[in-house]
Amino acid sequence: MTDLKLAIFDVDGTLVDSQADILAAMGAAFAETGRPAPDRKSVLGVVGLSLPQAIAQLAPDMPPTILDKMVEAYKTRYAALRQSGGTEASPLFPGMTDLLERLSQVDHLLLGIATGKSRRGLDALLESLNLGRYFVTTQVADDHPSKPHPSMLLTAMVEAGVEPANAVMIGDTSFDMEMAQAARMPAIGVSWGYHPATSLGAARCVVEDAEGLETAIRETLGEPA
Repeated sequence: MTDLKLAIFDVDGTLVDSQADILAAMGAAFAETGRPAPDRKSVLGVVGLSLPQAIAQLAPDMPPTILDKMVEAYKTRYAALRQSGGTEASPLFPGMTDLLERLSQVDHLLLGIATGKSRRGLDALLESLNLGRYFVTTQVADDHPSKPHPSMLLTAMVEAGVEPANAVMIGDTSFDMEMAQAARMPAIGVSWGYHPATSLGAARCVVEDAEGLETAIRETLGEPA
């Protein structure tokens, strides 16, 4: 048996506030169809799903060939925004850098990521924010079924050598909570993300800030404060 613990973070809406770029990129995707993008609430409501599934949910009447073009338009626009915006394109939420630094120094506690981003998008983000050093496992949409399928979490646990009882998922969407439930691990919801706190019913708890998140992670994993 191992005494390792694993805290797995969602990215968009949990670690970073990428909504401005998400909304702009979705606008570019819908421009491919000659139609305006859905409203902000609808777009942010699908954040967390893999991009093809998110766009298909927003445009259910579109044929696959058009959906493919929309996905590519989104990716192109999002990449351009990241390149032009640098570290300001998806700023970290308050306290996240310090939180990751403190958690990374806890004995036997490993950190991971499970995100609907592509590998290219995640790598670019981690490099721009100098965060890659914190994570021992990073699971992306390229390699798994979309959330809330538990594949990302199951793979992260295998890579880290950790059992579900010694792991926790941290996210801002109902998809994150349902994914953790399917993987039989506890989940912590954050209130500052893109789904309302009332939709995070499967969470062990919902926290209001980075300090509360650290406390919840330590309590969930049985780590001393």
